[in-house]
Amino acid sequence: MIACTPEPPYYAVIFTSLRSDVEQDYATTAERMLELAREHPGFLGVESARGADGLGITVSYWASEEAIGAWREQAEHRVAQLRGRKEWYRAFRTRVALVEREYGMEGRSLSPSP
Repeated sequence: MIACTPEPPYYAVIFTSLRSDVEQDYATTAERMLELAREHPGFLGVESARGADGLGITVSYWASEEAIGAWREQAEHRVAQLRGRKEWYRAFRTRVALVEREYGMEGRSLSPSP
């Protein structure tokens, strides 16, 4: 699903990762982190994809750098980060970017016209 974000400016946190072979608690924890993020002040939305090769990209959108910092330090999120480093990821990179503009197209039907 494409995140519905407000008019820029806002921030994007881009988390790119390579998964390990460890599956224990990963899906449950990922779901919990999404639930917590949605409740966190300043959270605007998220988009995520993972390929068969284990490469994943998750982009979360935030109202401010302060909101990003507070999320980074959220207690349950900190525990998940530690487990990610130790168990779930072979490698990862986090990037923070200011979104200055956006443009696009709304969804449309691909059905043939009569």
